[in-house]
Amino acid sequence: MEHRHRSPGATQSIGHQSPHGAPPGSSAGHLAAAARSADDDHLVHSHGQHAGHSVAMFRERFWLTLALAVPVLFFSPMFADLLGYEAPAFPGSAWIPPVFGTAIYLYGGRPFIKGGLNELKTRKPGMMLLIAMAISVAFIASWVTTLGLGGFDLDFWWELALLVPIMLLGHWIEMRALGSAQGALDALAALLPDEAERVTDTGVETVSVAELRAGDTILVRPGGRMPADGTVSGGQADFDESMITGESKTVLRTPGDPVVAGTIATDNSVRVRVSAIGEDTALAGIQRLVAEAQASSSRAQALADRAAAFLFYFAAGTGVLTFIFWTLMGSVTDAVTRTVTVLVIACPHALGLAIPLVIAISTERAARAGVLIKNRMALERMRTVDVVLFDKTGTLTRGEPELKAVATAAGTATASGQDAVLGLAAAVEADSEHPVARSIVAAARERGLEIPAAEGFTSLTGRGVRAMVDGRTVQVGGPALLRELGLQEPPALAAATGAWLDRGAAVLNVVDGGTILGAVSLEDAVRPESRQAVRALQARGIKVAMITGDARQVARAVAEELNIDEVFAEVLPAYKDKKVAELQARGLKVAMVGDGVNDSPALARAEVGIAIGGGTDVAVESAGVVLAGNDPRAVLSMLDLSKASYRKMWQNLVWATGYNVVSVPLAAGVLAFAGIVLSPAAGAVMMSASTIIVALNAQLLRRLKLNPATVG
Repeated sequence: MEHRHRSPGATQSIGHQSPHGAPPGSSAGHLAAAARSADDDHLVHSHGQHAGHSVAMFRERFWLTLALAVPVLFFSPMFADLLGYEAPAFPGSAWIPPVFGTAIYLYGGRPFIKGGLNELKTRKPGMMLLIAMAISVAFIASWVTTLGLGGFDLDFWWELALLVPIMLLGHWIEMRALGSAQGALDALAALLPDEAERVTDTGVETVSVAELRAGDTILVRPGGRMPADGTVSGGQADFDESMITGESKTVLRTPGDPVVAGTIATDNSVRVRVSAIGEDTALAGIQRLVAEAQASSSRAQALADRAAAFLFYFAAGTGVLTFIFWTLMGSVTDAVTRTVTVLVIACPHALGLAIPLVIAISTERAARAGVLIKNRMALERMRTVDVVLFDKTGTLTRGEPELKAVATAAGTATASGQDAVLGLAAAVEADSEHPVARSIVAAARERGLEIPAAEGFTSLTGRGVRAMVDGRTVQVGGPALLRELGLQEPPALAAATGAWLDRGAAVLNVVDGGTILGAVSLEDAVRPESRQAVRALQARGIKVAMITGDARQVARAVAEELNIDEVFAEVLPAYKDKKVAELQARGLKVAMVGDGVNDSPALARAEVGIAIGGGTDVAVESAGVVLAGNDPRAVLSMLDLSKASYRKMWQNLVWATGYNVVSVPLAAGVLAFAGIVLSPAAGAVMMSASTIIVALNAQLLRRLKLNPATVG
């Protein structure tokens, strides 16, 4: 049977998830949705070097060019000489490398050529232009050699066949690691139903939500979602507003109370007068905040792009100087050969894989620790965080009520008296499925109490519950029940319950007939893991803050228990992201941890948004990181991974860039006077060795142990 408790004030922190009309999904479901977003084959980027590119495009081009590269490598004379074998000769075999190589260049190289031209037009050279320059020079030089023009020996077909697939693989890995901002907006839109029941003079008609107008009256049945903002005009119901407020406790809405789009009437039908539709709803406002915040956080550039810009100018400048110098020395052939070698080996094989490989391995290690990384920039930024801002309910706390204390009519009195009060309360609540009832019954059983049998259980809407226990009428409820019965708490009991209320607890009185026997206190249970997480973060010099829509006394009680540095209480849903901006205005870099729709703008605004896996789809989509469980200690795993992966990124970048800084001048002939000249073949081998070293270094990340249970 349906069960209702109404504690004083709408901001109490007792939470429950209504069994009726609850949004579908679970932690696993949210993670699957997030994973699909991060690895969506049809995800198309609209900005940056991947503009207009999809994950599927890079994947398909990689596999096809890899298949074409095998015969190119096998039949390449230069490659055969390096490995010491003789490729079989038959009519037309000499044309396999140029024909297949041309296909690789035109098909596999197209995204880089297109991207390079765009970078050239915007005067922002980067990875795409560097790759496009190298593969184009290799393509032209190889054809010149194949056709026997000028007597050059610049057969780079095998190098082109290696280069293009490696670059495609790097970009495929990179795009899979990117998050999709559109996913959050889609999840928000999915909260609204497609149709509504509009009340007319002749009855009720089903219309599309687009047909609703302000002033219409709609009927919302049990389990139905609100299609628009409005005011209850008839009936009353407990509304599940968790997808908007993040608080799982249902709220009783009666005539005159406001209700918002996306919330659920859990138990009764109500009539609502529409006040706002479409873009004017509170949900649409949150949607705009998410879009704005995500746009503002998407301008950061990857480390590899910055390194690529440097290498482009370095390679291009060195190439020009090389050609001029050797031409002036009277050897045009040497000038062309060394210039081409410089431009080809400057292509970032290792650089193109340095960041994507680290991110891919980091993502895999994180997933094993229950952390899903959706946005590569979140991984990079986490190491710079100065403050972690936790949403309270469902993050630091369980979002479920927990029995904290019992008092008798004479105050705290004896343990036996408290057990008698708790036993009676548990007897009345035994037939209820409400989270408050389950907490009371569980507490009684934990104390080893014998719970009497009860009969005739009845739910009292907005007041409490009633049942017959050993022939006595026993009722359990809050202040509304006492007012209805005309009862007042004895002074000693009032002193105890007053202290509970000051902490923001929900208080339920136990009444036998017309006599108050005592009361119980219930509070949102603090996760034991939260204490470890807060201590560990503070030990690392990171400030811990908490934000909640709950009353100040509720927030203060949790903050004192966890020793939290700063608290934002009574924050309306639309203003959470403003608190993030306020912290950022102080010069702090913020990681936000939350689980509700109201958290989504803040998650998007923060340098790092971390969603609890059991939270709403919107929170999961808005965040750059998703925690598979509800363990806040996983934030420490993310921090350790961020620092370790950043070190590997820099090590790989230093190696990849350092290789070019050394090999390019050698290819240019700076030590030719000493008889040291880097040939095209030797340069290509060095390039491949550099790629292997970068890959092996990234693999060392697998030694990192990420176990939230061992944080310290």
